[in-house]
Amino acid sequence: MKKTFAILLLAVLFVGSALQAQDTAKPALRTWKDSTGQFSIDAVFVRVNGDQVVLQGTDKKEISLPLAKISAADQQYVKARLTSDSSASKTITNMIGMKFNKIPAGTFMMGSPENHTDRRKDQNPQHNVAITKGFYLQTTEVTQRQWKAVMGTEPWNIERVVGGVVVKEGLNYPAQSVSWDDAVAYCKKLSAKEGKTYRLPTEAEWEYACRAGTKTTWSFGNDEKVVGDYAWYKVNSLDIDELYPHKVGLKKPNAFGLYDMHGNVYEWCHDYYGRDYYKQSPEKDPTGPAPFPLRVLRGGSWRSFSQDTRSAYRARDFPDKPAFVDTGFRLVRELD
Repeated sequence: MKKTFAILLLAVLFVGSALQAQDTAKPALRTWKDSTGQFSIDAVFVRVNGDQVVLQGTDKKEISLPLAKISAADQQYVKARLTSDSSASKTITNMIGMKFNKIPAGTFMMGSPENHTDRRKDQNPQHNVAITKGFYLQTTEVTQRQWKAVMGTEPWNIERVVGGVVVKEGLNYPAQSVSWDDAVAYCKKLSAKEGKTYRLPTEAEWEYACRAGTKTTWSFGNDEKVVGDYAWYKVNSLDIDELYPHKVGLKKPNAFGLYDMHGNVYEWCHDYYGRDYYKQSPEKDPTGPAPFPLRVLRGGSWRSFSQDTRSAYRARDFPDKPAFVDTGFRLVRELD
């Protein structure tokens, strides 16, 4: 009898724990109030954006409220939600030693402002974008060691010489001369190998992660004189006859702990390239225009001028042709 009762008690506790886990996994509809008690709204917590808490009302529309002006109880709820949402590790390492940092959901201004001197037509109009789901992004570009561990090939060993370019081989040099098709094949093979979802970042995810909360020309500010502290580019590579990408992770990272987002090698994104796409891009989680012959590249490379390493700079190439020696990629790993 005691044994049966114990089993029943354990079952009740298990079910109760499961229901509690379900309750905390999804934010619930609740009544939000301001600190004076004069305003209230039934809504679901979505995210915190700067000093604003973003809610979704029963009509599915989002509303932003100043975090400092909601009730003390609601502020405590937000704090608990943020603690719960950040419970997953902020840095993970996969089976082949790739490191990924957790990039939180949020909003940002994508593209170049109108007054930017180096602004190109495909970087406007500047527009607000919401990344509604967090993700893990690789802290560096995929290295030659990481490529060979999955694919067993060496695409950078191409039998052609272009302008005296040198192919540097080594464990921590980026996997270069990788086409978009090659990069996608790598993602699929690694996903199958580990049972996790790996993919290329969307163009919006890439710029959001690159900016790391900034609105400036580069993730470190507007001062062109310090580009070399964060990037391998024309001045500290091509101009001194170092005609190759450099080892990853040697320059300073951005605020999200990501290295070489500016310079070193161009990085493939998921999206097709559309010169005028920003004019009709959706506000939430854009994934690029309709199929087009070209795919997006971001970040600039070791042979780029400084303006081509900006956070907003866009490039493009054909996805299936042999890539040039300044083309590589980094991975997104989706949250479990």
